[in-house]
Amino acid sequence: MTRPNPRVLVVDDEQPILRVLKSTLVTSGLEVITAETAAAALQLVAQSSPDVILLDLGLPDLDGKKVIQALREWTETPVVVLSARHEENERISALDLGADDYVTKPFHMGELQARLRTALRHAERRRRGASSYSGQGLHVNFERRSVRLMGQEVHLTRKEYNLLSCLAHHAGQVVTHKQLLAAGWGGAITDTQFVRVYVGQIRQKLEVDPSAPALILTEPGIGYRLRTDDWNPPL
Repeated sequence: MTRPNPRVLVVDDEQPILRVLKSTLVTSGLEVITAETAAAALQLVAQSSPDVILLDLGLPDLDGKKVIQALREWTETPVVVLSARHEENERISALDLGADDYVTKPFHMGELQARLRTALRHAERRRRGASSYSGQGLHVNFERRSVRLMGQEVHLTRKEYNLLSCLAHHAGQVVTHKQLLAAGWGGAITDTQFVRVYVGQIRQKLEVDPSAPALILTEPGIGYRLRTDDWNPPL
């Protein structure tokens, strides 16, 4: 179900700024969640699927540019950087890494809100072009978070769905273990065995013969690939 109000994740380690931003953005009609560290932010992105991320670069546990880099490995959620760093090279670096916009402190709240609205419009256009995936008898509706196989609904747990959704967004392409760990656990876990276990569970629900998978294909040592109608594995 589509949320009535767009959800923004505000990431900043300064409590006064968090309070002001949350109060103002809620008043303007946004749903606001907050994080004070990079680790918490990455976990919230995976768990809460914000519509836009407002990110400070000066975080206590990880540089914000590295957060952008990590996010862009598995999500296209728009990122608007909010930072006290005014140097041109900092802006270029953040944008090159995948940020959608850059606002420096001190800032005008009206300008910031306008940048967020623009980022949300761009994200909405992207979503309209990829609201679902269909192939090999599998249908994944990203908006409803629903999965059907040969017309029959398949129940997946939240993490199982997050992993399958990541594969479906990149259907036909290799998705690395790192990308899947980020999709399922927000980067908080690095043991690839977690991915193997959950992919095995998904295969039990989707594959005709889970011991010889034909839908979710293994790329040895790298990750997995969701087979599409126009792609066949090499002999």
